[in-house]
Amino acid sequence: MVHRTWRRAAILVAGLLTLSLTACSEDSPDAKDLSGNRAGAMTGYGVGDQFTATEPVSFSILYNNHPNYPLKKEWAFWSELTRRTGVTLEPVAVPLSDYEQKRSLLIGAGDAPMIIPKTYHPQENAFVSSGAVLPVSDYLDLMPHLKDRIARWNLQPEIDSLRQSDGKFYLLPGVHEKPTAEYSLAVRADILDQLGLAVPRTWDELYTVLKAMKARYPDSYPFSDRWSRPTPGGSLLNILGASYGTSGGWGYQHATWDPSAGKFVYTGATEQYKQMLQYLHRLVAEGLLDPESFTQSDEAARQKLANGRSFVIGANAQTLVNDNRPDLAKNRPDARLVKIPLPVGPAGEINPASRLEGGIMISKKARESAHFVAMMQFVDWLWYSDAGQEFARWGVEGTTFTKDATGRRVLAADVNVVGLNPKADRHLQKDFGFYNGVFAYGGTTELVQSFFSAEEREFQQVMNARRPLPVPPPAPLTDDEREQASLWETPLKDHVTQMTLRFVLGQRPLGEWDAYVAELRAKNAQAYLDLVNKAHERYRKDNG
Repeated sequence: MVHRTWRRAAILVAGLLTLSLTACSEDSPDAKDLSGNRAGAMTGYGVGDQFTATEPVSFSILYNNHPNYPLKKEWAFWSELTRRTGVTLEPVAVPLSDYEQKRSLLIGAGDAPMIIPKTYHPQENAFVSSGAVLPVSDYLDLMPHLKDRIARWNLQPEIDSLRQSDGKFYLLPGVHEKPTAEYSLAVRADILDQLGLAVPRTWDELYTVLKAMKARYPDSYPFSDRWSRPTPGGSLLNILGASYGTSGGWGYQHATWDPSAGKFVYTGATEQYKQMLQYLHRLVAEGLLDPESFTQSDEAARQKLANGRSFVIGANAQTLVNDNRPDLAKNRPDARLVKIPLPVGPAGEINPASRLEGGIMISKKARESAHFVAMMQFVDWLWYSDAGQEFARWGVEGTTFTKDATGRRVLAADVNVVGLNPKADRHLQKDFGFYNGVFAYGGTTELVQSFFSAEEREFQQVMNARRPLPVPPPAPLTDDEREQASLWETPLKDHVTQMTLRFVLGQRPLGEWDAYVAELRAKNAQAYLDLVNKAHERYRKDNG
């Protein structure tokens, strides 16, 4: 399982940085001179328009070939896309397992396709200095749907977080109207009922619940977690870190923005990070959290839950339905497992998910094409318009789905996806090519949640009522600074990871926290912060 989420620090000075959407396009002479690149482009293309090329065009695209739905030339996605837009896509298929490596090789050799999707910030950084990918911020005026969404959904801080030291950004991100939180905890509701306890709303209440479970079942570890390979405590430290106003696990970032100080601070040395470790250590010390949670396989964690040796586990919508409930049904058919809203911690009622996700780079050679403007209009329609996103996700009305009297989409009875019609003969992804991760991401909350179960929509409703995490101000490094920072980051992160486990498991007393912070300084934590804060000040001075 690949976990790709854009992580952010928990706090931000309001209004510290506001940048015009069109600042870069106004300043770039290259972006203005497009007179020879408008073949096939629409005149007056705007928000709500169906893009249709004025002549047949074709664009090469790097295609992430997923083993769950291998590429087929006969998919309706390809033919219907051409019928609607006049565009034929020429996929350069690369296996999912080799995608990042092959992408780098193709770009480095100058052989990259024109459209390069499935790129996650900051992966684009590696290709900026060579000029191999375009500064797409120069061309936002060609993309009315994306510009409209940035403005209407107040996405400017997120977009600014993508900018490089030149003030431009090189990745067209997937954008969401609201953040979609995936990960939380699943709890045995039947055990809660047995103990006369309510679903815990806070991490402190979870502690109380775990204590009661331990008292009733003393031979158990009430909480035994998964998702700890290859990142120890990957999911647990990630969601708990957000609740404490810091970052950890999958989402660990070296620098956290501190508004009171007006600068970035080193995450692994903050008081918030220490408090998070103190909470976890307490759970381990009292036998409430399985110490193997930070190292065991997912299968081991699943079996402990299935066998009644634990009652709480990390979960998302898919693992709850596909793994944990079937596991329990075999051994404990009366068990009821529910995914609870993320428990609230010192940071308050927050939604830690980002409104951005992986996006698209545009190869430099695309700029030389006579069809460049048409290509940017096409990208804008397919990935950022309501119609394009519905098409990519649901397919063709009357074939793969219908709409009821209220306008709600209903999957065709003979088509299955995410278990909605398990007995259907055909599959939306495998047989039609829709709901494909290369094309289907981002969008309105209604569209993003349109395949969700009623249970998951209730979870999202609770999470969407919480405030999203603000985005830290940009601090883009130059190429030389990035090279230096990369030399410091690995040893720093390794030390934070190792000491995190030792503190949590009681192998190192938390009374040695000051000594640990000194060890981080000796590994260049302060020099790293000086570099980041210098970059932040430079960017703020240059861009307002």
